Amino acid sequence: MFTHLLVPIDGSELSERAAQTSLELAHKLGARITGFVAEPMAPMPTMAVNVALYQRETEAHQARTETHANEVLAAFAAKAAEKGVSFQGKFQRTDSVDSAIVKAAQEFGCDLIVMVTHGRGPFAELLFGSHTRNVIMRSQLPLLVLH
Repeated sequence: MFTHLLVPIDGSELSERAAQTSLELAHKLGARITGFVAEPMAPMPTMAVNVALYQRETEAHQARTETHANEVLAAFAAKAAEKGVSFQGKFQRTDSVDSAIVKAAQEFGCDLIVMVTHGRGPFAELLFGSHTRNVIMRSQLPLLVLH
């Protein structure tokens, strides 16, 4: 059935549900998991920016996001090892989380994406957007959406 799951996570309590469910599913199916963290790019400079200060802030941002991604993926990897599930962790800096998830699933040869949704409703989706909804619209792979 499914042999390779892509599980986008961000370290939040809600994404923990995707991690746990995907581990249980992968264990039952004998599938492997690619955990994926999409970190934001450094903010663009304003018009009146000190170049040296901007460079330091960008480097600090890069270090923070890499550390965060590595910590989230290491925790996921440890849980996968406990369950006996094959796991690899990947992270990418991006301006478009939705596109990065779809591309990662294709690039890594996944056959199912496991995601969580806040389930905010249509009005909140207009205000805040929905990564899950956008991935559903862009991906040709099946999605398991958890609420």
